[in-house]
Amino acid sequence: MPLFNFGGPVGGMIQTAFIVEDMRESIARFVQDVKIGPWFLRERNVFPKQTYRGRPSHLELSIAFSFCGSMMMELIQQHNDEPSVYREVIAKRGYGLHHWGIAAEHFDQVVAGYVSRGYELAYEAEVAPGVRVGYVDTTAHLPAMVEVIEMKPAQERMFTLMQQAAVGWDGRDPVRPRPAFPQA
Repeated sequence: MPLFNFGGPVGGMIQTAFIVEDMRESIARFVQDVKIGPWFLRERNVFPKQTYRGRPSHLELSIAFSFCGSMMMELIQQHNDEPSVYREVIAKRGYGLHHWGIAAEHFDQVVAGYVSRGYELAYEAEVAPGVRVGYVDTTAHLPAMVEVIEMKPAQERMFTLMQQAAVGWDGRDPVRPRPAFPQA
């Protein structure tokens, strides 16, 4: 299977994501207890285009990314009371594992494949210009959802910058601003 520059498999799992109650505290625990860092934090963000179970959504999220080898780790904290895929999981079983991210060069095709197997597209957002993510509700068969991440060259460059920062990380500057989304 071919690999992206950050080491994740093209068309395969590149991310494990967790819902957290307190972003800063969770980052500190990941740094201290499992030595993952640095974390690239995007605070209190509202994506301009979002839908939750077919309806417009206005989630306000903080999101932090780091890498453990070639696996991206993601922490997500929801700040508002908007109905969401995150609130659903918290209500069912609390904070913790939420989804795995799959890198998709052909986003619509991959999402359609999940839908054709009976899964619902529960959430979709444009997270950067021309880059979408879609959460497929696979919780009837798996212990978490699947996020289809539309991979474009700029997205790959940003992930590679974050992954390279984690290689040989010395523990300094554990929380950093997320790099600007590189232009195509």
